[in-house]
Amino acid sequence: MAPPSANRSGSNKKAQLGLFAGYLAAGLGATLGALLLAISLWRPETFNGMRSMASDAAAPVGEAGAATRVGSRNFFEAIAGYYNAGSKNAELEEEIQIARVRLAEARALEQENERLKAVLELTNDDPPPVATARLIGSTSASTRRFAYLSAGTSDGVTPGMPVTSPLGLVGRVLETGRETSRVLLLTDTDSVVPVRRATDNTVAFAEGRADGSLRIRLINLGINPLSEGDIFVTSGAGGLFHPGTAVAMVSEVTDDGAIGRLLSNPAATDVVIVQPIWQGETLEAMEEPLDTEPDSE
Repeated sequence: MAPPSANRSGSNKKAQLGLFAGYLAAGLGATLGALLLAISLWRPETFNGMRSMASDAAAPVGEAGAATRVGSRNFFEAIAGYYNAGSKNAELEEEIQIARVRLAEARALEQENERLKAVLELTNDDPPPVATARLIGSTSASTRRFAYLSAGTSDGVTPGMPVTSPLGLVGRVLETGRETSRVLLLTDTDSVVPVRRATDNTVAFAEGRADGSLRIRLINLGINPLSEGDIFVTSGAGGLFHPGTAVAMVSEVTDDGAIGRLLSNPAATDVVIVQPIWQGETLEAMEEPLDTEPDSE
């Protein structure tokens, strides 16, 4: 027969006393809790002092926890602020770069406006025109550069007369019919125009290159004083073209001069003006044969 278990209360006095003490403590605790609950409901101010003492005792722990929360929050806010500041700086740098580009474009437009104003001022002093006509055609397949005008001898047009647009010189009349004329454009290889720099007396010849540009050859060789953006106008040498008519703008500097871009592009020109020869009477007088017959006595 198996011996009785030592953990059973009926056979162990110590276990019975422990179980009784547990029941007694539980009962006293429940009674004390009910009593305190009844007192707090009947007179709530009874435990104010005890609550204050407990709050004072727990205050250092609460302050330490609050400081920890604030410190951690400030730490994470500092990290977030650092990354936000970095992204803001990147955006500001991009905006600054864009602003610099816009400023450069504005300066370029300002310089272009000043050049165009200078060109327009140069063309304001042109003499009274002989005729106003349209460019009705031009050579396209040939290496020569000609254009055709809707004005001829019936309009007073004669060979040699300069042809201009509001932006500058286009060419000169080569042949005339009754109602039309053929114009030798500045870009033709046979076209040579005496020119000078608009800002001083640097003289040169503007020669056609048959590719839509002009070669500007300096007369006085030496140190090349030209720079990109310089404007050249007719000098009046030779008596054919009225001085001060805009011709070209320097686009590339070479050893003996420059390559110029036409200010008055025939391809973008519709209406042109036929100007009189500047010193026509002088040229005609030079072409007349001299009277070499001796006077009769």
